[in-house]
Amino acid sequence: VGLRRAFEHDSLLAEKKSIADRNADTDELIGSSPSMNKLKAKISRVGNANGSVLIRGESGAGKELVARAVHRSSPRAQRPMLTVNCAAIPSELIESQLFGHRKGAFTGADSDHVGWFQQSHTGTLFLDEIGDMPAEAQTRLLRALQSGRIRRVGGSEEIAVNVRIIAATNRDLVPLIADGDFREDLYYRLNVVPIKLPP
Repeated sequence: VGLRRAFEHDSLLAEKKSIADRNADTDELIGSSPSMNKLKAKISRVGNANGSVLIRGESGAGKELVARAVHRSSPRAQRPMLTVNCAAIPSELIESQLFGHRKGAFTGADSDHVGWFQQSHTGTLFLDEIGDMPAEAQTRLLRALQSGRIRRVGGSEEIAVNVRIIAATNRDLVPLIADGDFREDLYYRLNVVPIKLPP
């Protein structure tokens, strides 16, 4: 039993190191132009802050690399960082994926599911393509950011979570707000620390 536990412990340590090595560092951001040096300096400053981060930039500019670099330079670096592509999840499933669900909450929910918010507790949750998030999920996300508590789909109890949100988009959210497609109050909650990536 003791040997098995020692092997499991060593295996977990190796897996932890492997995950940490896969995370981006600012060394992976290629280039030494003035705009890249400015970006790297901002990442190290933003990492020590605690507010939500909104990264804007063209497709392929490296928004996820920047998000992981911010996470690596933060006090949460040893905690998990989960990445969610809001555009890739069907609108009817996004709330269940973010907040979890209870068994029997809907057709096909044959067991309890722990959502990404709870999985990234004390760590970072990266929401990519935030501009494509459905309106109902935006409302629940705003409530979670304001209260620091979530409720699983089909559940009644509230669960306290401590998660830093980093969001990214290649779209300008201001016109979406004007068109009623994105909540203005959520925008200001996410845009505490803005980062604009060079092309």
